[in-house]
Formats: sequence, structure tokens, C-alpha cells
Amino acid sequence: MKVVIFAGGLGTRISEETDTRPKPMVEIGGRPILWHIMKVYSSFGFNEFIVCLGYKGYLIKEYFMHYYLHNSDITIELKSNKVEVHSTDAESFTVTLVDTGLATKTAGRLKRVQKYTGSEDFMLTYGDGVANINLKSLLSFHQSHDKIATVTAVQPEGRFLPPLLGRPGLARLRARVHLLSSSPHDS
Repeated sequence: MKVVIFAGGLGTRISEETDTRPKPMVEIGGRPILWHIMKVYSSFGFNEFIVCLGYKGYLIKEYFMHYYLHNSDITIELKSNKVEVHSTDAESFTVTLVDTGLATKTAGRLKRVQKYTGSEDFMLTYGDGVANINLKSLLSFHQSHDKIATVTAVQPEGRFLPPLLGRPGLARLRARVHLLSSSPHDS
């Protein structure tokens, strides 16, 4: 199953970090948030990623273009430009990077990557969507309910925020992982 990651937003709430790079490339423990998200999915066997690029998307492309090299022990013969790779710690990810536009809204980004998701169900998250979710259980739940979408969400903690779960019309929830079916179901 493929995983679509929205990585095109401006990240204005942490502008001191995102002036020079997109929010998914802000580092935690020496690795970009995007890498951490992919590692979570990979730990459940999901290794095919489609990344929707926008703001400073070229930096995400450069990161993945150089990923193998930066995670390998190599010898370079400068005169002939011959490179010998001795070992690598590269991940077994397949990453499709799609320029979805700088000002494109969420639905537009999803529409622009539709040709890469094909007719399969897929998972969807945001470029800051690091979460502790059992994705296999989530997938089983989604499949057993025969619905077009399953959304996970958390209520942000805050001193002055009343409980919102179960109260229609209130939208202070932060969605993290979505499971989408490729075609609508009769439900």
C-alpha cells in the first residue's frame, strides 16, 4: 500500500526553522521529520511513498537524490571520478516526489498525485505527522468497515480547550493519518 505525504505547506508556525527549508525537512535528532514519518510507516511494512511537494520542494528532492550517497561508506577516485560503495545504511523506500504547486490546496495536491496512487487504497498523512499509531490495526479497522475513509485524530492538550471529541461542528482536532479507498463505496 502506498503512503501519500503532504509536504508542500509553508510551516508558518515555526517560521524560524522554515525560512530556509520546508517544515518536513526540520530535523529531529539529526534527521528530517519526513524521514521519521517514513520510518514509522516502514516499521509496519509500508515502503512506497508519494510526497506532494510545494514550498522549497527542491530541498526535499535534493535530500533524496543524495540520500544513498550520504548514508554510504565510499571511496572516490578523483582522477577518473570512479566511486566505489563499500556499505550503505540506506532505507528500502521507494519515493515518488511530485511538484504539486506552491499555492495548491490540500485537495488539489491529492488530485495531482492520483495518477501515482492508481486504483489502490492508500494511506495519507502530513509532513509533520509523526504519530504513535499501529498502522496494521488501523488498516484492518478501515477494511472491516467498508467506508471510503478512516481518519485518526488527537485532541491537542491545552489549559483552556474544552473536550471536543464527540461534539459535532468543532474542528480543533489535529488529524494525523488517513486511510482512503480508491473509489467510493455504497454506504
